[in-house]
Amino acid sequence: MRVAEVIGRILAAHGVRHVFGVVGSGNFHLTNALVAGGAQFVAAAHEGGAASMADGYARTSGAVGVLSLHQGPGVTNALTGITEAAKSRTPLLVLAPEATSSRSNFHLDLPAIGDAVGAQVRGIRPEHLEVDVRAAYQTAADGATVLLRLPLDVQAVEVPAWHGTVECRPHDVGSDWVPDAEPLATALTKAQRPVFVAGRGARAARDELVRLADECDALLAVSAAAKGLFVGDPWYLDVSGGFATPLAAELIAEADLVVAWGSSLNMWTTRHGRLISPSATVVQVDRWPVAPDHPRVDAYVSGDVGRVARYALRWLEKEPGIGRPARTQRTPELRRRIAEQGRWRDVPYQDNSGDGRIDPRTLTISLDDLLPAERTVAVDSGNFMGYPSMFLSVPDVTGFCFTQAFQSIGLGLASALGAAVARPDRLTVATLGDGGFLMSAAELVTAVRLALPLLVVVYNDAAYGAEVHHFGPDGHPLDLVRFPDTDLAAIGRGYGCAGVTVRRVEDLAPVRRWLAGPRTQPLVVDVKVTSERGSWWLEEAFRGH
Repeated sequence: MRVAEVIGRILAAHGVRHVFGVVGSGNFHLTNALVAGGAQFVAAAHEGGAASMADGYARTSGAVGVLSLHQGPGVTNALTGITEAAKSRTPLLVLAPEATSSRSNFHLDLPAIGDAVGAQVRGIRPEHLEVDVRAAYQTAADGATVLLRLPLDVQAVEVPAWHGTVECRPHDVGSDWVPDAEPLATALTKAQRPVFVAGRGARAARDELVRLADECDALLAVSAAAKGLFVGDPWYLDVSGGFATPLAAELIAEADLVVAWGSSLNMWTTRHGRLISPSATVVQVDRWPVAPDHPRVDAYVSGDVGRVARYALRWLEKEPGIGRPARTQRTPELRRRIAEQGRWRDVPYQDNSGDGRIDPRTLTISLDDLLPAERTVAVDSGNFMGYPSMFLSVPDVTGFCFTQAFQSIGLGLASALGAAVARPDRLTVATLGDGGFLMSAAELVTAVRLALPLLVVVYNDAAYGAEVHHFGPDGHPLDLVRFPDTDLAAIGRGYGCAGVTVRRVEDLAPVRRWLAGPRTQPLVVDVKVTSERGSWWLEEAFRGH
């Protein structure tokens, strides 16, 4: 066998069942070997789309996403999606063929590229293929984006045929003893109004965090990347930071202890630090804590979130109650307030619909009522992004795909496709701005080919809305970021999707009919939204620019 074929077989033996990419000469044999091993290859229209599909698949399935690329331009075309994945700690394995001769027009310095975007770089040796591929795969499974260098000349080397099996070790979290957890345990013992903020690193630890919160009377919130984690819990405040409801912002600001579980507590989650009281104690728990100079973190606990939560719970259960403050935060009155005011759709607002355009809040609340409860919501970046993030509910944490670590517009459609491949049993809703839609529209071809249940909702303000609302108030000319109104539904139909234009709530009737049908043809909904002013959360975000 050639090395390329052996690598494919080894990865298939690891359980790889979906591979995303665009096939060229450098990854032809490798990808075919994966397919022969039982994996399904999802052919994207562009490598950038393939990278985001693999990212969305990994986030939604919990499995390692695998991306197969051509050497040279195949790699560079995918870099934005790879960067997003690396910044988000997505478990992603990038199969990167390499022209090693500096005289080749395909030559790239892959180690330098990997370092530049935050990916870990690994290599292969023909005599140790199983060891090297297993190490790369395991590194990805442990929560990293891995660039696996596959030199073209090495791929072609003949090696003994491989028909073996592999054992992928589970992530070893060790015992539940945590050597540096005393500051956390002490803080939990003293706090009267604790709030837990769970992030991406806590997605697998819902049960442990709920049990610990029940023990210490804590309220539960999440970063946007972990939206849905505590759905159904009566003490769940939803998202902290710029997307926080007025009630959530009030309660987080009143906390005397904030514990960040697997969350970096970035400027979005803390409203540039202003959301957390200056007098509050802040503890961060993460396998990869942020730099020690984080301005709001008082103590760090390094470790797996679930493991640390279990340790803290046992510590509290063994600690005598004498000397602890009375637990008075979880009152019946607060439970009622959370039930009545805990969702954005319950917050009163003035509907600005009119003149052939619909208020995006009204639109999103209407969609929330129409859509089935079992859904996956994928959100692109842009001025619009707060509306689906705040007004669309999701059934659990895997139902929200939020590719915003790099804040690149144009990734949402492809990440939604990857999520749909991971969960074909759910309706996938891609929420995009018109700019991001036009950047990524070619992947509608992929959506049609896959015949996945996909609803594409485009918040169309005929502009790059973030720039309009960032620079417009200061009187700057905006001609460069405004565009003629475009019939995006017609573009969708041109790719083979169904398409509908929405200017008022009544125009959603075709969406209701589509939802009642087989949903084998993607539907593009071109929503003409009002754009007189930017969303309030964007105004808050711009304070840091």
